[in-house]
Amino acid sequence: MEFGKEQLERYSRHLVIDEIGKEGQQKLFNARVFIAGAGGLGSPAALYLAAAGTGTLGIADPDRVELSNLQRQIMHTTAGLGMPKAESARDAVTAVNPAVNVNIYKEFIDKDNIMELIKDYDFIIDATDNFPSKFLINDACVKAGKAFSHAGVSRFQGQLFTYVPGSPCYRCLFKEPPPEGAVQTPSQAGIVGAVCGVIGSLQAMEAIKYITGTGELLKGRLLVFNAYTMQFRTVKFQKDVDCAICSV
Repeated sequence: MEFGKEQLERYSRHLVIDEIGKEGQQKLFNARVFIAGAGGLGSPAALYLAAAGTGTLGIADPDRVELSNLQRQIMHTTAGLGMPKAESARDAVTAVNPAVNVNIYKEFIDKDNIMELIKDYDFIIDATDNFPSKFLINDACVKAGKAFSHAGVSRFQGQLFTYVPGSPCYRCLFKEPPPEGAVQTPSQAGIVGAVCGVIGSLQAMEAIKYITGTGELLKGRLLVFNAYTMQFRTVKFQKDVDCAICSV
């Protein structure tokens, strides 16, 4: 991509950073990031990746915009109530940066389609809100050799880590999904919307670092954020040599 006057101005704050510069910005232009979920986490992740100049975003979400979403899902608006979330997300991304190519998938991610959905993308963002989807994304990314960012939020807390081939995966932390009903759903426990903003933005940051090849990724490190006490802590974890997914 040529750096014309518009690009030089739009990305000027990246271009003056030695660790990104024109080379890193070109890598972002060429990158393809898949975001599973256009909700509380997917919204800030998608908007910041679009603003950063990521060349292609894939956004998957089968739901429609509901009033209860608007407290935290900042890609969507009151005017868009009833719209498919994927379409609303595409409109929001395009409004931020019309140069970004947006592929939308208005379907549930399941074991039958996930490998096809992620195969053309460089980095995957798990912005889902349920354990079966998180384990599914982990297993598919490990098998496909795809780097991804895991995140989860509930009430005042959030967590995230990054997987790259060879590093510990989600199943090294949690072997299996919890029994149904053992953990409260987001609608039961509640979520402070701004927590989604913090964690989703950090997922975008991990994607940017991976794409540009700069900084230290959260490999083998679970970053835990407690907004109530305004504290971050990092929990290191190792690859499970008996992991059924990443150690086979």
